[in-house]
Amino acid sequence: MTRARVQYVCQTCGHPSAKWLGRCPGCGEWNTFVEESVPATPSRREAAAPAVGPIPMTEVPEASEPRTGTGMEELDRVLGGGLVPGSLVLIGGEPGIGKSTLLTQVGSTLAAAGQTVLYVSGEESPAQVKLRGQRMGVAASSLLLFAETNLEAIAQVCDTTHPAVLIVDSIQTVYKPDLPSAPGSVGQVRECTADLLRLAKSTGTTVLLVGHVTKEGQIAGPRVLEHIVDTVLYFEGDRHHAYRILRATKNRFGSTNEIGVFEMRSDGLHEVANPSAVFLSHRAAQAAPGAAVACPLEGSRPLLVEIQALVTPTVFGMPRRTVSGVDYNRLVLLLAVLEQRAGCRLSGQDVYVSVAGGVTVDDPAADLAIAAAVVSSLRNRPVDEATVAVGEVSLAGEIRAVPQLDRRVAEAARLGFRRVVVPRQGAAERGREDTTAVPAESIGDALARLIP
Repeated sequence: MTRARVQYVCQTCGHPSAKWLGRCPGCGEWNTFVEESVPATPSRREAAAPAVGPIPMTEVPEASEPRTGTGMEELDRVLGGGLVPGSLVLIGGEPGIGKSTLLTQVGSTLAAAGQTVLYVSGEESPAQVKLRGQRMGVAASSLLLFAETNLEAIAQVCDTTHPAVLIVDSIQTVYKPDLPSAPGSVGQVRECTADLLRLAKSTGTTVLLVGHVTKEGQIAGPRVLEHIVDTVLYFEGDRHHAYRILRATKNRFGSTNEIGVFEMRSDGLHEVANPSAVFLSHRAAQAAPGAAVACPLEGSRPLLVEIQALVTPTVFGMPRRTVSGVDYNRLVLLLAVLEQRAGCRLSGQDVYVSVAGGVTVDDPAADLAIAAAVVSSLRNRPVDEATVAVGEVSLAGEIRAVPQLDRRVAEAARLGFRRVVVPRQGAAERGREDTTAVPAESIGDALARLIP
């Protein structure tokens, strides 16, 4: 068997090179060469026949997926029911958002339940991790702390301790000694993650990785990193706000539509069982112009959020459109519909739209609430404070049906809203005892019902 070696490979076309090149001679792209470890080539006899041949799908034994609860229902919801043994989970987020705090709580809860948890810290000493645990009031003898960045040393400790859960904080600090590049480089991150994946699948250990993000909001390192792991979770939120949202962008063992809501306090993260009440807790006692309540659907959970808008005359130059928490292109589309179909003159107005609480809304069912908030600010007349707006606005100005309308109406009724303006289709059977479903067919019809 030949010895393992290192070569440079273009990440665009796969062209190999013995040394680093600025420009790829195969595809012409710049700065695409990354070092890769070439494994030892087996002899012809060793690679003669595979260990297991192909078998029909009907004869493949069914594999059950026993899950382990993390002790946090919001996290279990996003994971699809809990941690799967042998899975590789990547958690990304901005610095200071609470990734280490979340994993410390999860590790302490699992260790208190009798499982062996190995917490590998490449950025903090064991004393610092213990200090954070004491601040959160969590401690367990089965939670093992190990400050190390050498992947081979981490693998040796796993062989001796046999942890049920391995936490690596963070993957950008871990390195393989046989690669000449520095920790955090593309090659190091990819190879270390691949080795941890093999460790998870071969031993049944659940591996939780912390990943840093770039200024664009993507996980630092190669894009293939997200293809290697089983689950990718993003921790979202503003460090200046107390609420955090955990969202799954990839999950081989569950849905990617669920979210978990947490509140950051001095003693750690606390689950938010009723996010709608939290996001509406700071509403003004008296309705003000430029605010409307929407009910987007995040996975299977309806959320009530407040859409705020401010419309002011343009003083100089082109009108400005600024958004926070909603899609910019969607806002521009809605403004064009209001201009053409509802007679609202917005071509000479600056428009600012925001979602209260730092939430990001991408459900088309929030279109009607965004339009109502903009028109309310334009006319300086408040939206009815006891009314929720639900509906998608088409280019023709129609209010189109949205999925799971009955769950949205039920959520509005649970929080005491008396009226819900909904699309005409299916509005008759969506009403409840204390809440009236008001049908609307067009954008002008809906605005007349929302802004008295």
